[in-house]
Amino acid sequence: MWTPGPLEIIVILVIVLIVFGPKRLPDLGRSLGRGMREFKDSVTGKDKDELTESSADKPEATTVTTTEPTTVTTAGEQKS
Repeated sequence: MWTPGPLEIIVILVIVLIVFGPKRLPDLGRSLGRGMREFKDSVTGKDKDELTESSADKPEATTVTTTEPTTVTTAGEQKS
């Protein structure tokens, strides 16, 4: 079986960069990663319902922000 060496991998990556362009490569990698993750989950038997149930058991961290009231002054009030 043929295994690509470092030079062949670089040539393949340059060709992919030319074909898809630098703007589409992150989206391409992201969608490839999602596809691989979905495939792995389907092979191992995990389901999205099981993942949401396990995450529902964990308490989520909440952040509370407080804002102080602001006062608005008109230009006439600022001059005096």
